[in-house]
Amino acid sequence: MDFAKFNHQTSIQIRFSDLDAFGHVNNAVFASYFEMARVDYFDDVLGKRINWKKNGMILAKNILEYHLPVFLKDNIVCHTTVTKLGNKSIEIHNALVRDNIVLVATGIGTLVCFDYEENQTIPILNEWRMLITQRENHEF
Repeated sequence: MDFAKFNHQTSIQIRFSDLDAFGHVNNAVFASYFEMARVDYFDDVLGKRINWKKNGMILAKNILEYHLPVFLKDNIVCHTTVTKLGNKSIEIHNALVRDNIVLVATGIGTLVCFDYEENQTIPILNEWRMLITQRENHEF
């Protein structure tokens, strides 16, 4: 897999509590790793321009593919990129990589922009669209 298309990285600290009885990271924990990477991505790209209590995003769809097991002492990084901007939705791709070489898992998440005060979906804010487009260095 070409990691060059991913322009954001988040280091993942594997905790002992992430492991299952077989000594590898439990499959359910991978979703948390991708969530950490998404939040880190939006913190970097949008910074203080997002108020998670007012206008934020909700995860509408989450697809994970497991390629190899992950163990406690593994050096793991999650690569992240936005691949699609719709009217209200954002598609984000993740690649979990060991030692910057070995692909261990991939994920695709669909996020929907949401107004938490009004309890309804909203279009992607123009400022967010602009900042994501700049970060990804292409038009959607």
